[in-house]
Parts: sequence; C-alpha cells; structure tokens
Amino acid sequence: MQQQKRNNLTGSLILTLCAIIWGSSFVAQSTGAQFVGPFTFMSLRSLLGSAFLLPVILGMDTVKKKKGTFVPMDKQKKQYFLKSGLLCGVALCAASLLQQFGIDRGTASGKAGFITALYILMVPIFSVALRKRIRPIIWPCAAAAVVGLYLLCVKGGFSVQSSDFYVLGCAVVYAIHILIIDHVSPHVDGVKLSCMQFFVTGILSGIGMLLFEEVNAELLRGAAVSIAYSGIMSSGVAYTLQILGQQRTEPTLASMLMSLESVFALLTGFLVLHEVPTLREGLGCLIMFAAIIVAQLPDKKPPVQAVPFEEVAEEKEVSQ
Repeated sequence: MQQQKRNNLTGSLILTLCAIIWGSSFVAQSTGAQFVGPFTFMSLRSLLGSAFLLPVILGMDTVKKKKGTFVPMDKQKKQYFLKSGLLCGVALCAASLLQQFGIDRGTASGKAGFITALYILMVPIFSVALRKRIRPIIWPCAAAAVVGLYLLCVKGGFSVQSSDFYVLGCAVVYAIHILIIDHVSPHVDGVKLSCMQFFVTGILSGIGMLLFEEVNAELLRGAAVSIAYSGIMSSGVAYTLQILGQQRTEPTLASMLMSLESVFALLTGFLVLHEVPTLREGLGCLIMFAAIIVAQLPDKKPPVQAVPFEEVAEEKEVSQ
C-alpha cells in the first residue's frame, strides 16, 4: 500500500515537471512559427528529440550490460515495441497537426489551448467505454479543471467557428494518445518508446514539409534556437517524462496533471515576459490546482462488514 502511494506521488511529480516544461516552451513554439511552417517545425523538433534520446538509450543499455541486468528484446517484444511506437507516433503527429491547422485557420491560441485540454473529460469517458474503473471523485474534479481552464484561456465570449473543429479533433486524438501510452508503457522501455514515437512523428511531418512547405537556410537559422529548445526539452525530455509518469499514474489523473501546462505557460509569461495575470486568470489557476489536489486524495476505505455469528460458527466446525 505504501509502495503504491510512493509510486502515485512519483508519477504526479514527474507529470507536473512535464507540464512545467511544456508550459515554458510556448514562447519557443510561437517564435519558431514566425520563420517556418508547422510541418517543418514539427519534423525538425521531433527528429531532434529522437536524436537527443539515442545517446541516453545507449548509455542506459551500457550500464545495464555492466551490471548484468540487460535483457535483449526477442522477436515478439520487438514487434510489440515497433507497433507501440508507430501508434504513439501517428497519434502524436495527428494531434499536433490538427491543433496547428486550427490555429492557422483562425482559432485564437488561448481558445485552442482550452479546446485541446478538453481531453481532461475525454480520457475518463473513453476509459469507461474501455471498461476501466474511474474513481467517482474524478468526474467533478475533471469538470472543475475544465472550468478553471476556461477562465484561464478564453477571453471574452466563446463562439464556435469551423477552425475550432480541427482543435477539437486534436483533443480527441490526444486523449487516444494518452490511453495508448497507458496501455503499452508497462510493457516497453519508456525512453525507447519516446524515441520511437518522435522518429515516426518526424518522418510523417517531414513528408508534409517536402510536399507543402518551402524551406531555406535563412529561415532555419531564424528558428534554430526555438527548434532546439522544443526538440530537446519539450519533445525529448517532456514527452519521455509523460511516458514514465503515466507508468505510475492512472490516465485520467495524468491528463489533469498534464493540463497544468496552461498554468505554467501563464507563470512563464509573468516571469519572463512580465505579463501580469488578470484576476480571472488567477482564479482559473486556483480552481485547476484545487481540482487536481482533490483528485489525488485516496478513496476512503470501505467499512468493515460484521460477519454473522452463524457463519463464524460454521467455519469453525468445518475447520475442526
């Protein structure tokens, strides 16, 4: 029981760190988008993230070999790993591109952040459809987190436009991505899975880059720092933390913790760009933090039911 609590706490801390990195990377992503298109930015950052993890994997395997704990994958495990990496990469690529298309076609970035984070509600709904147990406290906490996100991200009124459906599609696919990782992460190496999914995302985005976008050296130099930060930190480090964190955290709570990227994006803007949050934004942050803290409270132990005296007597007679 104590070990489970430690695992849950570790997973929550890892996913919170993941959200901090994602939140701080919004500045880099916005800057990079001024120089290169979405396919180019995603392809280069993903391939860089994959390349960044390769020496990490080699180093980890070398240490395991020296300790005698390295276990090579057999044919069946390799096939499972490749299929898992392919599924995660396709889902991640599709979710990111749908979000970018929605923003490019008119959805404001704050509104896009709110719609994307609706995966907070989609994950438990999909989980129920897959016959996974959802703790009752999760539902009101998820709803409260959505309210907090609305206050944080959406300024003024909320009207639906055609581009919003691209971003809604992103939320659906990202919820699927979270559930895929929840299913496969206990059976594969988290760092290797992360490396594989970035390689797939990079290749798929690269095809779009060659077909639809113009790339030149001058534009790449302008976006180099943004691509480097997003590739190493947002992709290589943060998405690996997502996989490692989800190995220790139920998917619904994981989705709520990762949605804190919006809160940390606001804090980063305050610390780096000196953007003072409004009262509405501050209230949204408080509601989100409260919802996530309550969601992590353990369930009350079920009351011990008294055993009828007749059943005890019968058990004693059988034992004698």
